[in-house]
Amino acid sequence: MSAVHSIDTSNEQELTDGFHLIIDALKLNGLNTIYGVPGIPITDFGRMAQAEGIRVLSFRHEQAAGYAASIAGYLTKKPGVCLTVSAPGFLNGLTALAHATTNCFPMILISGSSEREIVDLQQGDYEEMDQLAIAKPLCKAAFRVLHAQDIGIGLARAIRAAVSGRPGGVYLDLPAKLFGQVMNADAGKKSLVKVIDAAPAQIPAPDSIKRALDVLKSAKKPLIILGKGAAYAQADEAVKALVETSGIPFLPMSMAKGLLPDTHPQCAGAARSTVLKDSDVVMLIGARLNWLLSHGKGKAWGDAPKKFIQIDIEPKEMDSNVEIVAPVVGDIGSCVAALLDGMGKGWTKASADWTSAVITKRDDNIAKMAPKLRNNNSPMDYHGALGVLRTIIAERPDAMLVNEGANTLDLARGIVDMYKPRKRIDVGTWGIMGIGMGYCIAAAVETGKPVLAIEGDSAFGFSGMEVETICRYNLPVCIVVFNNDGIYRGTDVNPTGGPDVAPTVFVKGSRYDMMMQAFGGVGVNATSPDELKRAVNEAMDSGKPTLINAVIDPAAGSESGRIGNLNPQSVLSKKK
Repeated sequence: MSAVHSIDTSNEQELTDGFHLIIDALKLNGLNTIYGVPGIPITDFGRMAQAEGIRVLSFRHEQAAGYAASIAGYLTKKPGVCLTVSAPGFLNGLTALAHATTNCFPMILISGSSEREIVDLQQGDYEEMDQLAIAKPLCKAAFRVLHAQDIGIGLARAIRAAVSGRPGGVYLDLPAKLFGQVMNADAGKKSLVKVIDAAPAQIPAPDSIKRALDVLKSAKKPLIILGKGAAYAQADEAVKALVETSGIPFLPMSMAKGLLPDTHPQCAGAARSTVLKDSDVVMLIGARLNWLLSHGKGKAWGDAPKKFIQIDIEPKEMDSNVEIVAPVVGDIGSCVAALLDGMGKGWTKASADWTSAVITKRDDNIAKMAPKLRNNNSPMDYHGALGVLRTIIAERPDAMLVNEGANTLDLARGIVDMYKPRKRIDVGTWGIMGIGMGYCIAAAVETGKPVLAIEGDSAFGFSGMEVETICRYNLPVCIVVFNNDGIYRGTDVNPTGGPDVAPTVFVKGSRYDMMMQAFGGVGVNATSPDELKRAVNEAMDSGKPTLINAVIDPAAGSESGRIGNLNPQSVLSKKK
């Protein structure tokens, strides 16, 4: 218990205040890292937290700090904490909080705020904003603490809301006056709450397990889809046992890659379109039938009738797009354990005809791709560059991989195999750009492992200034910027012939590596796969902050990557 050793001469009381109570409440609950940006009214709080042994990482922008906190929550199953100033800083952090909620990552955004009485009368305080009201629609829960004696309970509620049930983002509003409020130190200590069993197991109903197994038994062409919820659950051995006991081909969503190795004999990642079209029973484990899976219907799913089994902690997720004939509601670990128990030892594995057909298609697709990955073109194309990064990850399966971009994301997801769970972190449910540097920092801090970031040049631009943060904390991060001079590709032209370049085109021949050098990191310009491989290996061996400017052919890349179909097209422009 930290305290302000200030003596009231009349009562000889030891006192504490809001600053120290917030710090003590965080430490009591094992929240020992804060990601944020200092400023009024939380600058001194950050200094005091660092003095009391909390690791306080200061960013250049709140959104990047928020993304760091969100992925810290995913990696640790404890809420990542982001600390911001009021109003504009709060709004910057709010994008990351909404992202955490959408992706089911536990996170707490703590923001200082203006005084209630001035905000409520709209009298124009410094950075005046009713932050609680704005945050509420974008997160799981939002709380405001007005009195020092309520700090303990306020943080406890935030922690429980963030990690229980389906995890998500929580907002905690701390008005400036709260920090300086003084109270008796003993009473303050008693007011703190250590959260007990914040995310209790949610056991599935026995009937739901029997129903799911009956549907699975009836399958001729079953498929298991693993989502990032299955990776988050950290029930790795149970999930592996379920997949292998069933003998069913599995398809990992991007952040579930590595839950079982992508090289596992049952992995159908390279036969995705085939298994989606041809399967008859699909078991979703911690995956949602949202846009990433074409909502479970339409052309991608073919004409074969489908029955869906869905395992999810959120009952409202069931039947969200199509009928779920066997909903299993509970936490992933408990549900998978119950299914395994119900399968027993004599379970009949998926038919050899089906599994052989999937393996054949997968192996054919891998063989077709192999020559593309071996090219040594200069300037590089995506396949040549990703081919060498694929080899590097295979040789370093413990490394964390951060990935964002359009073509850079889509192609890396299919090309770079993962071997261990929670090693691949990327844009998630929203397909959001800008997560890169925040994720890199949190991945290095939370896991202690080297980090390799594969970044599109456009995606990198959203958080590129955080390379200074990476250098300042001397983190073992190697960033590879796939530089093709633009968004999607760098060859568009202004149709008017005017002096402005096309909206998707960047400065030709940009040298992102020099940004890293400016802050004392290592910068390398790589123009061929061989140069890229040498530079990345050197960076991963050294652990020094490194940025490699990977020169990609400006013509390489397709419009919007693999989601170009989501771009509306003008019929009028085609008539001309």
